[in-house]
Amino acid sequence: MKNHFEKANVLITGGLGFIGSNLAIRLVELGAKVTLVDNMLPRQGGNLFNIEPIKEKVHINFSDIRNELSMNYLVQGKDYIFHLAGQVNHVDSMRNPIKDLDINCKGTLVLLEACVHNNPSTRIVFAGTRGEYGKSVHIPVHEDHPTNPVGVYAVTNLTAEKMVLVYHKVKGLKGICLRITNTFGPRHQMMHDEYGVLNWFIRKALDNEAIPVFGDGAILRDFLFIDDLIEALLRSAVSPSAYGEVYNVGSGQGISFKNLAEKIVTITGEGRVAFVPFTRERKEVEPGDYVADIRKIRKATKWAPHISLDEGIRKTAEFYRKHRDHYWKK
Repeated sequence: MKNHFEKANVLITGGLGFIGSNLAIRLVELGAKVTLVDNMLPRQGGNLFNIEPIKEKVHINFSDIRNELSMNYLVQGKDYIFHLAGQVNHVDSMRNPIKDLDINCKGTLVLLEACVHNNPSTRIVFAGTRGEYGKSVHIPVHEDHPTNPVGVYAVTNLTAEKMVLVYHKVKGLKGICLRITNTFGPRHQMMHDEYGVLNWFIRKALDNEAIPVFGDGAILRDFLFIDDLIEALLRSAVSPSAYGEVYNVGSGQGISFKNLAEKIVTITGEGRVAFVPFTRERKEVEPGDYVADIRKIRKATKWAPHISLDEGIRKTAEFYRKHRDHYWKK
């Protein structure tokens, strides 16, 4: 892929989080001038250690995407904006749905309005969730699948996605929307189990504890390693024909939670599998089986995942063994 990012001005919302920090590291490697904005809400994954390798090479703005003055300033002069900020905790979205709506919907609207008035030529890549589909009618799930979210988090993400598409069509603000499957890897929060299930399974294994698998563990999920997601974000951003479209991003492969937990035990050499009943909160937002159909993004951007689940688990475990103190709750 031609390097379109050398000397490009890039803004990453949620830049100190899991996806944002990994994206920032890659963009710095490509020669981009990167600005990160993050409000560092507790339990949402923001972590200054995430950008340790590039801390002297990026600009950090501790602000909130809901702050109109901040966003009006930050979007100016940016060639690309990767909109990753949001309330990402599925369980919290049911406990405090008003905050979820405010961050994910108002925050996105503030960003879009800031771009319209201060940088209408910028290009926006929005990171949504496979949860927008809700319960799968068929497997694999393609982009025309019905969207029937089962939790507030997915509803607000779907709404934010629709906003991006409306601004693309009506106001000419270039935007791409990605529906991203369960992603795992280095720099994900490891303090609690309310989102990021594969990373949490790895933590339990590294602590040599039981890996809690809900129900009989037969539910299928599509897991994608972070490096492959970063490549998808970058390729989408530089594919002109992709703007105005929605794309699934995933591995295209499904694995049951039972088999996943067993695989983690085998690869790490630690932990054990334990079956536990669903909690009420988990049951409320559980959509069932999901595997992404990724043919559309393959065709549009020439992207394809390259890192196997086994390799991704090994890389993730290696990172946290080395940097445990920066991610385990004190």
